[in-house]
Amino acid sequence: MKILVIGASGTIGKEVTKELEHDHDIILAGRNGADISVDITSPDSIKNMYEQIGKVDAVVNAAGGAAFSPLTELTPEKNEKGILSKLKGQVNLVLLGLDHVNDNGCFTLTTGIMMDDPILQGASAAMANGGVKAFVKSAAIEMPRGIRINSVSPNAVQESWDRLRDYFPGFQAVPANRVALAFKKSVYGAQTGQNYEVY
Repeated sequence: MKILVIGASGTIGKEVTKELEHDHDIILAGRNGADISVDITSPDSIKNMYEQIGKVDAVVNAAGGAAFSPLTELTPEKNEKGILSKLKGQVNLVLLGLDHVNDNGCFTLTTGIMMDDPILQGASAAMANGGVKAFVKSAAIEMPRGIRINSVSPNAVQESWDRLRDYFPGFQAVPANRVALAFKKSVYGAQTGQNYEVY
């Protein structure tokens, strides 16, 4: 299989690549240190990436950011980060990538625990995650040519816990390699429209 991994240099992206690279041709994409540069907040950048790589069997996205902010300080400008990156960026990877994914291929996007288990300062990220989950569930019934689509919803990961622990009191972090297994399940499996929770 030819698999595109976006956000490949990130904590989860690196582990996803390790899980998939032994048996497949992996193309690494991201803002830095990758085979192909892409900014998922830019439709033109996404189009350019797909034009460079041609056809693939799977697209895996582990990129996307959102603002953490108390609700009373969450401005439309801060909220826009999650809309442009985590929500629209991932949706656009699918909309602009349909013609670049082979028959019976797969898209795997990223959501997150905050949409189901709220935390303080997490409203913007939860909104974006929930939008992606809803898109995946609904898009699955209209995907052409046997293409599947799923998302992975990870807890905070152990590798980032020192930076994130204050946002997630009482949560138990999970190792990134366990999160990577959910992406592997999506790529190798037969299910579609699913949101794989890794808690």
